[in-house]
Amino acid sequence: MNFFEFVVQKIIKNFFIIFASIIMIVTILRQIFYPDMAFDLKSIYIIMAISFLSALTGFILYSPNDLSEKKMRIRIIIHFFTLEILLIVLGSAINLVDGALGIISLALQIAVIYIIVRLLSWRNDKQDAKKINEKLKALKKDFGE
Repeated sequence: MNFFEFVVQKIIKNFFIIFASIIMIVTILRQIFYPDMAFDLKSIYIIMAISFLSALTGFILYSPNDLSEKKMRIRIIIHFFTLEILLIVLGSAINLVDGALGIISLALQIAVIYIIVRLLSWRNDKQDAKKINEKLKALKKDFGE
């Protein structure tokens, strides 16, 4: 997979997964803690920007070569902490969070969304691998006969 395909397939897909996850989590949390608060257009734009920045950091996971499981896990850890730092700094800069409790809450939300995105990506990659293996078996059968 070349870099352009990676951008189109992974970053755009992850943007929508991240955006939907944030919207769902914020909606649930607002219903619990701020039931009278509605989404305004500015909030949606902020969530879109955060989702896009989060998806863009996916380049950390990209490698044109196959990586060992250990190297990929290291990249995932670096990616996670990069996201945590980037989004907490951004949240503080735009006054989205204030104080230690707000930062901890944001860090936990980021972690939950990160886990959701990783699990969905893993499931999708597993399905893709299964399809590829089925096609390879069919090719092997065709050429073997």
